Parts: sequence; C-alpha cells; structure tokens
Amino acid sequence: MSRREIIAIGGSAGSIKVIRQICRALPSELRASVVVAVHVMPDSHNLLAGILASDGPLPATTAVDGEQLREGRIYVAPADRHLLIDGRVLRLGNGPRENMARPAIDALFRSAGISAGPRAIGVLLSGMLNDGAAGLADLKRCGGVTVVQSPLDAIEGEMPRAALLASDVDYRAHAGDLADLLQRLMKEEPGAAPAPPADIALEVAIALGRPSDSAILAGIADPVPLSCPGCGGVMSQIRRSPLRFRCQVGHGYTAEALAQQQEDSIDEAVRMAARIIGERVILMEKMARDAFEAGRTAAASVFETRAREYKRHTAVLMAAAQGYVTAPPAG
Repeated sequence: MSRREIIAIGGSAGSIKVIRQICRALPSELRASVVVAVHVMPDSHNLLAGILASDGPLPATTAVDGEQLREGRIYVAPADRHLLIDGRVLRLGNGPRENMARPAIDALFRSAGISAGPRAIGVLLSGMLNDGAAGLADLKRCGGVTVVQSPLDAIEGEMPRAALLASDVDYRAHAGDLADLLQRLMKEEPGAAPAPPADIALEVAIALGRPSDSAILAGIADPVPLSCPGCGGVMSQIRRSPLRFRCQVGHGYTAEALAQQQEDSIDEAVRMAARIIGERVILMEKMARDAFEAGRTAAASVFETRAREYKRHTAVLMAAAQGYVTAPPAG
C-alpha cells in the first residue's frame, strides 16, 4: 500500500521552538523522512540538527549532498545551500536566492512535490514575509498535503497567513497539535499522483544551480519593466499564482519580498541624497561667510539663498524617508 513518506518543514523567525516541539513528539518508529529548511545567515554554524537530535527520539543531522533518505530520520538544510529532494536522494543546491534566502522554503516544498507528489506533506511555520507560500501551493499542485501553523498561534504570522491566501491549504493547526496531525496524515493512504508539472520542475532545477537565462524563463514567465534588487537584471513575472518574479540570473521574489527590497533601496537612496545635500548646505554657508568677510555682499546673498534652498530640499527628502505625505513648510 502506498503511504506518505516525506514530511517537509519550513520556517523562519519564531519557528525553531515549534520545530523542536514537533520533532520531540514524533515516534521513534516514524515511517517517514523529516526534511527541514529554516532561514539562517550564510555564516551560521548549523547547530539546529544537534539540538533536534538531543531533544527527541529521532536522529537528526545536517543534510549532505547525495545522501539517501532514510525513514525515522531528520535532515536539516545547511547554511547557504538550498535543500532539495531528488527521488530518495538529498541534493544541496547553489542556485540563486529566493526571497533573499538560501536555503529557501519554496525550493524545498517544490522538490518534495516533484519527487513524492501525494506522498509528501508540507508544513509551513512561523516567519515574516512570505517565503514558502508559493512552494506550498506548488506542492499541492503535485498532489501533496499542505499544512500551516495557525497565524494567530505563530510568533510571526506573516508566512502562514500568506500561504493561506496563496492556495487552498488543507490543514491549519496550533503548534501543540501539529505532531498529532502529522501522525494522523501518515496513516492515511495518499491519492493518485498527477504528472509532475514542468514549470515546477524547472524552478527546482534553477535552485539546484541550472543556468537561467531569458530563453529558459520564457517557458514560465514574461518580462516586466522591473529590476532585480540582487543583480540589477530584468525581472520576469511567473505565470502561475501567487504573484512572483525571477530575473535572468534566477533570483526569485514574491511581490511582497520585492516590494520590501525596493523600499529598503529607496530609503537608502533618499538618506544618501539627504546627506549629500546637507553637506552642500554646509559648503554654501561657508562660502557665504567667506564672501561677506571679503566685502562681496552680492555673492554672499546668493550663497545664503542657495543654502536655504538646499535646507528645504533636505527637509523634503527626510519627510519622504519617514513616510510623511506633505513636506514641512519652507522657511
């Protein structure tokens, strides 16, 4: 009898406590492999596997490229590598970041869907922004079962909430109920496996490190007049929902992640411009003082006028940086 054999878990801020809670409650005789991707810094020391191994009944290790999946084991994505499932083999991908993350949760979920279809369960936990939402929707397209932590129960509810908006998620549960839910789902017979969608398989290949260019992206996306925050390249809009973009290098962004990156870039640019104009004010004031002391009153008046104008420009820029709708009055 066919059964569910992959539990793919993804999380970010606030998820570690929940992952530990789930793994402690799973039985030692679990007839499935647990694969975990959590957003970590590139220089992280890969401590999570050791924590999970000491916490509960299941052995846990940091995933190794080419490693065979085994039942009753937990595999954790290492820092700065995508963790992907290729049949019954784990692969570590050097592909571009997705939503500024590597490992990316979307990549793990897509690979679980392509490799296991209805034999896979995807679980999305606490986190900010919306990495995991598109991947969970893709896993469901492949026939897999989708689960999210209840947003109201999560420390950071943005990721679970985004997943609920992006697709028809099968289950939502509080952290304390997730392990029991997973064990119940493991006892159910999975449905028939649909043909793996080619567009999802392509994005898994990009996460592995397959070169991405305009010709390859043309199969799944259409160019749009937006620039990639990561490399400055042209972005293309993925044709399936939720709204997402990829550049020719392969960097991937949901609309929300792209908007966040653009907002950060705008804020940095505005503050840099304000600093440069502020320095211009200081220079004009010094030139006005020098001209006045030299008896060149007309020139001094011109420099003072310019200093006042630059001060107004600075005030307008800082108001924009702080989100004000109207600029302070001139004076």
